[in-house]
Amino acid sequence: MNPTQTDTSSFRAPPLFGRLRFVLVETSRAGNIGSVARAMKTMGFTDLVLVTPKCADFVSDPQAVAFASGAGDVLNNARVVSDIGAALDGCNFAAAVSARLREFSPPVWTPRAFAEHAGTAPELRAAIVFGNERVGLPNEIVERCNVLINIPANPDYSSLNLSQAAQVLAYEARMAAMASMGGVPDTRGVGFQGDTASVTQIDGMYTHLEQALVAIGFLNADNPKKLMPRIKRMFARGGLELEEVNILRGIARAILKDTPPR
Repeated sequence: MNPTQTDTSSFRAPPLFGRLRFVLVETSRAGNIGSVARAMKTMGFTDLVLVTPKCADFVSDPQAVAFASGAGDVLNNARVVSDIGAALDGCNFAAAVSARLREFSPPVWTPRAFAEHAGTAPELRAAIVFGNERVGLPNEIVERCNVLINIPANPDYSSLNLSQAAQVLAYEARMAAMASMGGVPDTRGVGFQGDTASVTQIDGMYTHLEQALVAIGFLNADNPKKLMPRIKRMFARGGLELEEVNILRGIARAILKDTPPR
């Protein structure tokens, strides 16, 4: 099937996690296949297709298994096909990944541009195509793709290995997929998060703190200048939790207890 043609008339596309395929062309090293499987799984992707890999026993290869590091399911379910046409079957958008720009090539996109496009087009079933470790992708495969993805690396040293390039693309695709679903990284349960202090509780804390600063002579009640507004501005930037307000009031209480009236 031509990668630019598909019937989407009665098709409800799943999130990008279920629509994005990673294609490796003539991969030489089994370890790299395992590393790509790991890169994919860490970002939530599972569809891996290999075009005539040069290491036919990659599923059982010790290096591939070790480098997959828990992504054995992605490795074991990888499909092997004989040509790029079979690898792109069912896809309606293909992106070649290459550090080498060509005179006759499809439009050049960054990984982020590709990911944003794929993430916001629910009808898209996209494939990212990676070439052989040593020679990359042949021109005929690049010219068959809709876009060429070029990772904007250090121009003086732009050498990314296969799994590193796959990780960059998988990460950008994950961020785009989450954005398209209205999601953000889930930080619940990471670190302590207390109840937000109310305006009344914070105002009480400021009053208490001001009394303590006057008591120790740090604030002149007759000529306060801008000290309290600056303190309020400082605390407002971070947002105060109830526990933090109580701590500050405890400090003020201790100061007032140990400081004779002025």
